[in-house]
Amino acid sequence: MGDHQWAPARGLVALAWILFAGALAWFVLLLSSGADPTGRLLAGVAALGLGFLALHGTVVRPRLAVHRHGLEIRGITGTRTVDWPAVRRVRVLRYRRFGRESSQLEVDVLVGGEERLAVFGRLDLNADPEDVAAIVQPYLPTRSP
Repeated sequence: MGDHQWAPARGLVALAWILFAGALAWFVLLLSSGADPTGRLLAGVAALGLGFLALHGTVVRPRLAVHRHGLEIRGITGTRTVDWPAVRRVRVLRYRRFGRESSQLEVDVLVGGEERLAVFGRLDLNADPEDVAAIVQPYLPTRSP
């Protein structure tokens, strides 16, 4: 089995940076023109939110990686490497929201004696969570009941 990795789409991350630049310019324009405080607040919150999303999409590449030895899960604060024996469960959670079916990949891991849950959506992986689960499942060690 070869190594696999998934990350947010480059085009989506680039779009987030462009939108951040536009929101930041809008904020600076409102700030320098002495516009009303509500408009400045809105523009500032939009710039901060878009900046965080763009930074997150850039830093977390790849978001999830599968290797022979285990998983690597990358977040905004760093990368966590988990050996296969510490991976407790990988499953796909399907739900209906706003009249549309969505799914998320849930990975339960044991870190330092504590169970942790990592959740990935389609935007995190740039792939269908069900397809990712199908690739990850064969790596999992078999456990007796």
